[in-house]
Amino acid sequence: MLINTSAVLTLKRKYSTPLAILFKMKRNKKSHRSVHNRLQNFKQSIAFHEAGHAIAICLNNQVRQQQPVFFQIVFKDISHDDGLKSSALDDDTVAMVEGGRLIQSLIYNVDDLTDKLITIDEGLAPLVREYQVAFDADIINLLIGPLSEAKHTYLKDNEHFNYQLIDIKALKNYGGDSDLALAWEYLESYSKDKRRQDEKLSELFITAGNFISDNNNWLAITKLADYIIKNEKEIITCEEVLSLLN
Repeated sequence: MLINTSAVLTLKRKYSTPLAILFKMKRNKKSHRSVHNRLQNFKQSIAFHEAGHAIAICLNNQVRQQQPVFFQIVFKDISHDDGLKSSALDDDTVAMVEGGRLIQSLIYNVDDLTDKLITIDEGLAPLVREYQVAFDADIINLLIGPLSEAKHTYLKDNEHFNYQLIDIKALKNYGGDSDLALAWEYLESYSKDKRRQDEKLSELFITAGNFISDNNNWLAITKLADYIIKNEKEIITCEEVLSLLN
């Protein structure tokens, strides 16, 4: 599979603003399963979580014919056992994907607004559909992170993994607090109707689950996770991820 790396470099120049203000897909440190495991298992959980986000940004966006977006994976140093208890981990994350969002500014009441726009001017329909595709992709990419960590945890314990048996709220047990919070921020812009929000989240959760159930996608996630574990870098660039995929 080939990805246009020149387009990514162009976008990297475009995103010259401080990365701290960009979209962040975070792997929370307060996952009950991970914090109480040994350091190596903790690192593996983090690696699969962030690899899931990164591979989704590359491959899920590509399948949906979205433009490449700049991102990088950032880690804190937890190279020794004391790192799990150090003050460096007192804030809400130990790793995150910076960048990677297709939508920079959310439109509120999307379901109502898009119908009105198309009614007023049918020529706006392609733009509306493009926004909807990007909207879905961003949420799916958020969900794939904790789902990847969950699948890795099950497989490591020699258990069969079926995402359909996992409650969406259970993703918080796999570092997904921040991911779900961002997903809900999107969903609250989608509709004021809680039922429609829930339906949309369930729909996109199934798509995310199907993504990690695909053998090729899972191999790519595993390959990147292994790379993260082996190299122990503080930053992994999108160019490195694209190089692994290519």
